[in-house]
Amino acid sequence: MSKKNRARRNKQKTGLSPGTVVYTGHKSEQKLFIEAFNYSPTHVKEEEIPSVDGVFSYKSDSKDHVTWININGLNHTDVIERIGTHFNIHPLILEDIANTSQRPKVDEFEDYLSLNMKMLYYDVEKGLITEQISLILGHNYVLSFQEAEGDVFNELRERIRHGKGRIRTLGSDYLFYALIDNIVDHYFVVVETLGDKIEDLEDDLFNGSTQEFISTQIQDLKREILRIRRSIFPLRDIINRIEKSEHRLIDSKNLPFFQDLYDHTIQVNENTEVYREMVWGLMDMYMTGLSNKMNEVMKVLTIISTIFIPLTFIAGIYGMNFDNMPELHYQYSYPILLIIMLVMFVLMIFYFKRKKWL
Repeated sequence: MSKKNRARRNKQKTGLSPGTVVYTGHKSEQKLFIEAFNYSPTHVKEEEIPSVDGVFSYKSDSKDHVTWININGLNHTDVIERIGTHFNIHPLILEDIANTSQRPKVDEFEDYLSLNMKMLYYDVEKGLITEQISLILGHNYVLSFQEAEGDVFNELRERIRHGKGRIRTLGSDYLFYALIDNIVDHYFVVVETLGDKIEDLEDDLFNGSTQEFISTQIQDLKREILRIRRSIFPLRDIINRIEKSEHRLIDSKNLPFFQDLYDHTIQVNENTEVYREMVWGLMDMYMTGLSNKMNEVMKVLTIISTIFIPLTFIAGIYGMNFDNMPELHYQYSYPILLIIMLVMFVLMIFYFKRKKWL
């Protein structure tokens, strides 16, 4: 993201009162998409909701049903405000939902839990995608707010549709956990993909490759690992806080799942730190490779210079002071000499390029 775009995002909220919902991302043309899953152990209803009014019918105090409402399109701030009003969500939480630069955090209220975090995945064309996602855990419902379409929840949707595992037999707190768990699982995929890229680049450096594009790749990896670390590092404390919060919406029988999730966040953080150290070491390897290659070049040129030093010394003493030099009397000696010098120059340039000295 350019400095101009970052500055524009920061200025969007300047001077506004706390709780003002302002979208600070760059996907302002994203269409609104709302889907809902309402399920119990015996049935499931999946629906695409055409307008925000269809969301309001799902708020229910029934203990037998759990509802997951997924909203794509944080640029539709009016929709976020209407949903927040209906579910009694604090304005400061709504402000954080639309703020795509919000640091991952959790907020506890009497009737709900709010979690802001980043969803990471690799796109074949766009590379690393970092997307804002916010989760609201309430009584028998979970709201998820995504910046744009495309997420990591397809497997979870299949489990709900077909009743696989325990997803439809446990409450909304387990759904809340399952959504976070899916995001964390893809953190592992992202970190492993990053690790493969680092190891491939490391192999290139070990094989003596010092092309200019490698330095650019190293800088790109540095930026990627910093983006990943900013998204992942705070999550460990967040999950630990949820696990120890004793909030009434978190059933004690589901606490072991959050404990396991906490272990996963520790593991993914440790992996991230390992790869971070590897990335910072790649530039040292690159500079060391350049230095070694320069030393090899200087060694060859020094040998060549040493060979010609005595020859130049002798030529310097005697010069061209010989009577028997038939070339001096040829009509085209001078242009022939210039041509020979030019050919020698071209051949040397070609040789240096072939040896990758230039």
